[in-house]
Amino acid sequence: MNLLRQLWLEEDGQGLVEYTLVVLLVALVFWMGVRDTNVGASVAAGWSRVLNCVTSPSSCAP
Repeated sequence: MNLLRQLWLEEDGQGLVEYTLVVLLVALVFWMGVRDTNVGASVAAGWSRVLNCVTSPSSCAP
């Protein structure tokens, strides 16, 4: 019973928990905003063009 009371009253890790919850909330909002867009496909297409230009620079348009 003393252990439960001590855990309930102790506030040593409170800041860490709060910052973790804020980071999770920000990540969730970011994910919800990006998941319905084609950002991933656009980034993949861009990196594909970069890779093509690096492997064969003569085929790259300026």
